[in-house]
Amino acid sequence: MTPTAHLRIHQFAGLQPGPRLLVTGAVHGNEVHGTKAMAELIRQLDAGELTLRRGTLTLVPVVNALAHQLDRREGDRNLNRNLRPPVIAQDHEDRVARVLCPLIGQHDGLLDLHSFQGNGPAFAMIGPRNNSGELEPFAQEATESALAARLGVGRIVEGWLSTYALGLQRRQQRSHDGSRRASLIADPHYGVGTTEYMRSTGGWAITLECGQHLDPAGPAVARLAILRTLVFLGMLDEAVVEAHRPAQPPEVLQLYDVIDREDLGDQFAREWASFDAVTAGQPIGTRASGEAVLAPSDGRIVFPNVKSQPGTEWFYLARPSDRVLG
Repeated sequence: MTPTAHLRIHQFAGLQPGPRLLVTGAVHGNEVHGTKAMAELIRQLDAGELTLRRGTLTLVPVVNALAHQLDRREGDRNLNRNLRPPVIAQDHEDRVARVLCPLIGQHDGLLDLHSFQGNGPAFAMIGPRNNSGELEPFAQEATESALAARLGVGRIVEGWLSTYALGLQRRQQRSHDGSRRASLIADPHYGVGTTEYMRSTGGWAITLECGQHLDPAGPAVARLAILRTLVFLGMLDEAVVEAHRPAQPPEVLQLYDVIDREDLGDQFAREWASFDAVTAGQPIGTRASGEAVLAPSDGRIVFPNVKSQPGTEWFYLARPSDRVLG
């Protein structure tokens, strides 16, 4: 059997009932901080160095085995967009989704471990405020907020799906070549990934961006976050994690816009890192046509991606949020 033909799932069941936590890594194949952290955690649980007090812990160190084997973000397409059980599987990521989506639905919460292309510090992404709207109805704001404040990162970002919906509206107004890729990136469901799918099942979910892809500190960031999540849920003794709650509350930012790359000739004005400050009117980049791309207001740039493909996200913009974490 080839490495791309299955998901390897590790599950530990405490002897007392409790929460069902799912931890995932390498949803994007070259983002392996979580993969490395889970390998050490599995070793410690197997050796008895850590003991699960209650509940069920499910670890999937490599979700996208094809992309991981190729050491790149995607196999056939981006697994963390347009995630839903396929009616007819058309590619590798569809086949993964056919297994992954039911697995997500069997759990109460999800910690999804990622990393990013540009430079910058680790941060977490959480879902919307409690609401009954059509885009992303949600009732687990308190859990996500309280856990995010304890993960050990200095910055929390909200507003993913609403911002993505705004970008999709613009994308749908542009003509495309009729390919499957073009149809996928213009699909209204395209902003839905692992955490959004978990929230659609009634659970809570947090994305942890553990730093730049090659940051040597990334696995430690991922491991500490897993341990703090388990302590928060009462699944591990608090003594296993020193300084369980970070001394300083994290900064909270709200995503409010996403700008697509339209042409490979689109270039950034400088080398940006996530959360670099921008001021209104400041040049962020230049289109292939020579048109300047300017910051619409004061704020921060997030996920600047020099490798983005035309028609996909080039960078996001964020500003301070009034959200109060638990």
